[in-house]
Amino acid sequence: MSTSSERIDDYLARYAATLTDLDAEAGSALWSVPGMIADDRASLVVESREAMAEGVKQSYPLYQQLGLASVEHELLEIEELSDRLVLVRVRWLFLDDRADLLTDTFSYYLLREEEDDLRAVVCVETDAAEKLQALADERGVELPPSS
Repeated sequence: MSTSSERIDDYLARYAATLTDLDAEAGSALWSVPGMIADDRASLVVESREAMAEGVKQSYPLYQQLGLASVEHELLEIEELSDRLVLVRVRWLFLDDRADLLTDTFSYYLLREEEDDLRAVVCVETDAAEKLQALADERGVELPPSS
């Protein structure tokens, strides 16, 4: 089974919509359980969709302070690893209420075909922490300490 670029793009559009709509439950439904998020500082394994939703909800006040109004994406690369696994590289675009770019980030997602949908198994953030810090500095917003 081959995962089409249109299907992956649809998945990412739905994921972006959950961020725009601040809908943590819908966003967590797009993840496999457990799910893992990693960057160059830490790795986080989330054991349930409820825990994922709760963690994401904690970010919403910060996103609002930073002026985030919507999220869009650009699908940059697709590498099929097996019949059910695909690795994608994504550029996330974080926009303000005038649709002006606040910042962007680049991420890799390992997606797996599960039941009737794609789900994220692993997300590797490449530059999100640095770009979020730069945006916070620019806007005079203090980020909470990372754990």
